[in-house]
Amino acid sequence: MKKLTLSLAALALSAAGTLALGASGAMAQNVVRIATEGAYPPYNYINDANQLDGFEIELGNELCARAELSCEWVITDWDSIIPNLTGGNYDAIMAGMSINEQRRQVISFSQNYTPPATSAYVGLSEDADFESGVVAAQVSTQQAAYIASETDATLLEFATPDETIAAVRNGEADVVFADTDFLLPIVNESGGQLTFVSEQIQLGEGVGIGIRQTDTELRETLDAAITSMKEDGSLNEMIVKWFGADAPVF
Repeated sequence: MKKLTLSLAALALSAAGTLALGASGAMAQNVVRIATEGAYPPYNYINDANQLDGFEIELGNELCARAELSCEWVITDWDSIIPNLTGGNYDAIMAGMSINEQRRQVISFSQNYTPPATSAYVGLSEDADFESGVVAAQVSTQQAAYIASETDATLLEFATPDETIAAVRNGEADVVFADTDFLLPIVNESGGQLTFVSEQIQLGEGVGIGIRQTDTELRETLDAAITSMKEDGSLNEMIVKWFGADAPVF
């Protein structure tokens, strides 16, 4: 397996690129600081009014309301999002983060708030070489890990999802490999320039809230709020609102 990396792995705590950090002790103060990237629509993004928006922002605010907690959103870089959680710079992560065993070695997760979804390849043509060509993926994602360990392609990693799309457009990469939910609107709005390549692949166990392993009370509180939304159907309604009528629901 060949690997070409254009971004540094965040293996140690780094607060660089993190905004709106606060004091620790979330549950004691009824305040939960939730980190997100703000760059992965429709999960989370900055809208035209320069405000955080997206499925996870609406969901997180609703979960906090049900749990009688006060949400404080923190925008941080993806490649340092887990180290900053374990280092205490915030209390939870809602950033399109799929639940998997590798991440469970470092952090804990709530139950999933989206069902397991699919990942897909997108290129400039349907015959783009996704098997042995250059594949762009965001660093520290399950898609990057899959390309590195399960394929013969050359992995080209980038810090942000927008950079992975740009790499395909400018010819640095043959295809991008990312969540289908992220890629679908980009393909639809590309005017035929971008297209899906090959079949979709299911990875992970769905998206969940990342929490420090020691914060069992917070995990249980957020789990109860997610359960209540699953039981009354409001979570499914929110998924359909942001991802469309064909999106997998509970």
